[in-house]
Amino acid sequence: MFNKKKPNPEIIRNLKKIFSNENQIPDTSILSIAELTCHEPNCPPIETIITERAMDGKVRNWRIGKPINEILESDIVNLTNSHNHSH
Repeated sequence: MFNKKKPNPEIIRNLKKIFSNENQIPDTSILSIAELTCHEPNCPPIETIITERAMDGKVRNWRIGKPINEILESDIVNLTNSHNHSH
């Protein structure tokens, strides 16, 4: 049995707020934050995917190479400055 720590909902709420402010995400968009385990080579063991679903159907993803509970505000700020998201 694995005793995997689930991400704290409060942390996720806070990350969404910081992320929305940094990226000027409109209130009409739906943000989701998910933790994925990666089994591919050269991939972090756990990465966090932030997905924006806009009203017009556009979907954008951002990736952070660490678990949700370890993400810092600076990671989100650096994400927005590096423009490494896909359209």
